[in-house]
Amino acid sequence: MPDFPASHRLRIGRYAESNRIYLLTSNTLGREPVFTDFTLGRLVVDQFRYAQDQGLANSLAWVVMPDHFHWLVELQQGSLSGLMQRVKSLSTKAINKTTGCKNSLWQQGFHDRALRREEDLVKLARYIVANPLRAGLVKRLGDYPLWDAIWI
Repeated sequence: MPDFPASHRLRIGRYAESNRIYLLTSNTLGREPVFTDFTLGRLVVDQFRYAQDQGLANSLAWVVMPDHFHWLVELQQGSLSGLMQRVKSLSTKAINKTTGCKNSLWQQGFHDRALRREEDLVKLARYIVANPLRAGLVKRLGDYPLWDAIWI
């Protein structure tokens, strides 16, 4: 196998299937804590909602951490790569417009994990949204503003 950079190795064997549930993760460039400014984090959340409004994916749970996000989605149409490219591109444009900068925001690539239907999605959603607690960012989940889950 050729020696591809990590971002390209993530794509090898990637297959997206409509109506399948995926856990998606993306990191900011250099793991910069961009989203300690919750206003900027809300711009990423806006893109999750826009993707749902466009019928691309149903958001089941998400959390935007200071330097990355986790997004549990049911893919509706298109590809995972297309969905993530759209979210990352549009959030970068919105953040750059807000901050007056022209910076790259996201690391190349993303991590995805296809879930089996029998997996406990509520348990996974709780794990996702509890990230701020485990990271010591808040003492109570309700104190962190950048999360949501359809079950909680």
